[in-house]
Amino acid sequence: MKVLGSTVLSMEIFIMGFAMLLAKDTHEPATLIYGFAFMAITVLAIGLLRKKAGWILGSLLQFALMAYSVVVPAMWFVNLIFMGLWVAAIIVGRKGEAARAALLSQGPPNPQ
Repeated sequence: MKVLGSTVLSMEIFIMGFAMLLAKDTHEPATLIYGFAFMAITVLAIGLLRKKAGWILGSLLQFALMAYSVVVPAMWFVNLIFMGLWVAAIIVGRKGEAARAALLSQGPPNPQ
């Protein structure tokens, strides 16, 4: 679960960087400050993914990325894709962790 979530959040850092490149010439400096703050908080969320707070923060960051579509209108489409990936990371990650826990509960294999 952590691997999938951290991958999605890491890619969002790059997406925000590209969106900031689009917005740097036509918008005010506050949009760049927002972008850098988003990137810093995303790095923090990646580090916190071992705890529930990291997943909550990551979910909130999905909406923060959506808010940037006011500055760069094409971001709404990209954000829909990343929201879907975030939900998939949560669902698939939980299934993977459940399968891993079931495998570990069987104990070590008996070599013969």
